[in-house]
Amino acid sequence: PYHVSINQNLYLEASLHSSDPSLELFLDTCVASPTHQNFTTGSYAIIKNGCVKDPTYSSYYSPYRHTLRFKFNAFQFIRSNPEVYLQCELVVCRAFDYSSRCHQGCVQRSKREASS
Repeated sequence: PYHVSINQNLYLEASLHSSDPSLELFLDTCVASPTHQNFTTGSYAIIKNGCVKDPTYSSYYSPYRHTLRFKFNAFQFIRSNPEVYLQCELVVCRAFDYSSRCHQGCVQRSKREASS
């Protein structure tokens, strides 16, 4: 566990350990939950489908394509749950493959039209 105070910035770094220098990382989804068993019901999206959902989120420059750096403010779930669990999904792509998920960025899913 990592202990932080409420509203303190929490800094994270994710790295891909590979000898292939042509790989890069993309943070697709990062979700917080009050329990480690359930990241859907009652969870809070920080990033979803590459789209920033939390206004305190910021990404930071990394000199390496295989390393991501980001931060957000620590928070507490309703009912004063003292623990918050994170689950992040990262995508590994070939660098400079502009058709890859890494280069698509934020993907908004279009809403379906209701027919009569």
